Amino acid sequence: MAGATGLELAASCIRKGVPKQQEGVPEVRTVVHVHGAQVLPENDGYPESWFTPDGKLGAVAAANPSHYPNDQPATMLWYHDHALGIARLNVYAGLTGMYLIRDEEEQALNLPGGPYEIPLLIQDRSFGADGSLLYPPPKNGMHPMWMQEFFGQTICVNGKAAPYLEVEPRRYRFRMVNGSNSRFYHLTLVPVDETGKLNGQPADAPQFRQIGTDSGLLPAPLSLYYLIFSPGERFDIIIDFSEHKGVNLALINDAPAPYARGGGIVPDKVMLFKVTKPLIAKDNSSLPEALVPWTPMNPALAARERTLSLTEMDRPTDGYTMIGLLGQKHWDDPITEDPKAGSTEIWSFANCTGDVHPIHLHLVRFQVLNRQSFDVKTYVATGQLNYAGIPMPPEANERPAWKDTIKTYPGMITRVIVKFDLPTGTLAKPGEEFCYVWHCHVLEHEDNEMMRPYKIVA
Repeated sequence: MAGATGLELAASCIRKGVPKQQEGVPEVRTVVHVHGAQVLPENDGYPESWFTPDGKLGAVAAANPSHYPNDQPATMLWYHDHALGIARLNVYAGLTGMYLIRDEEEQALNLPGGPYEIPLLIQDRSFGADGSLLYPPPKNGMHPMWMQEFFGQTICVNGKAAPYLEVEPRRYRFRMVNGSNSRFYHLTLVPVDETGKLNGQPADAPQFRQIGTDSGLLPAPLSLYYLIFSPGERFDIIIDFSEHKGVNLALINDAPAPYARGGGIVPDKVMLFKVTKPLIAKDNSSLPEALVPWTPMNPALAARERTLSLTEMDRPTDGYTMIGLLGQKHWDDPITEDPKAGSTEIWSFANCTGDVHPIHLHLVRFQVLNRQSFDVKTYVATGQLNYAGIPMPPEANERPAWKDTIKTYPGMITRVIVKFDLPTGTLAKPGEEFCYVWHCHVLEHEDNEMMRPYKIVA
């Protein structure tokens, strides 16, 4: 099957989309999205470009095979299913993986590598007595197709429950992905005894030395005692165990579920590090004071600022969320976000809900500008934006940094600045359109209308 051009794909996007549970759509369907990859639309895993084992295809043509140039700066991507209306189940079933891009600039830093560079894909799961995965059906008259969020009873790392890792007393590099459907994590590292009982504080454990985030390396390492980790985000971390020989260190979680309101299951055990392996050879890796250059984008050069609302409709009887929307639009409404190729825009996410929504933009990376409180009731009722406080700076590991997924907090405007470049070498005709998507990365929300197409216009 020949791949569609960007123009052909965009033309498909303009028409009404396929309803998510339309009669005749195969129950089992999938499409691969490499999260953070700078690729043409036909290679991006568009939600309606699904396919089935017996050769059925979705409404939007896709390349076959897909092409990934891998010509972006060194970064930690990941890939997962993105089929319209069923991503939450496909990802939960295991359709995820790590995807690392290298470059010479990263290689020159002499960071820990080989057996000392380890991926950590963190996901929560629930299991039956026979070890099978459980995804509970909605209860008590909830929406017949979706739960508002899923929170598993057990945290798994790289598919294993209650995992441990024996390490040498030296530096390790951990490439961390939150691949959970809905769960946020507040991670700390603490000493524990042989039974797993806490016998120290985070200050008694090695610090997290963060060197990278979603879309690449930071300009300099950042020292942290905790990480707040939303679905879809990535952390590139160095942990130095050299001063902790013989110690057991537990990675624990205490984030409320849902974040940050609480009320759901909160498993605290993530994994255990045992500093019990002998040092095989001298640790010749390094952690430089400077990593890669970073240049702030100038908001004054933005062609426009878009204010995009995040809203939910709750059931009056018990507050259960029935549906979520972006920009008050459904998936199959006409496209309203249409930046010019090469232009810079500010996208301001106005979170009118009680949830923290991690918002992901396909194709592009962005920089976080600030957050600011606003009068939610007035905005929802009239569309008038009245600020309730001064702008707040980004979190310590959000700027200076390149991101593709950002936490948007309730009652806050979260501003990011984005340059909408097409993939390197794209030959586009004037007016040609290239269709991508932006969405909440809580997969139950994404599957229940918190996802929208956008197009870049040449």
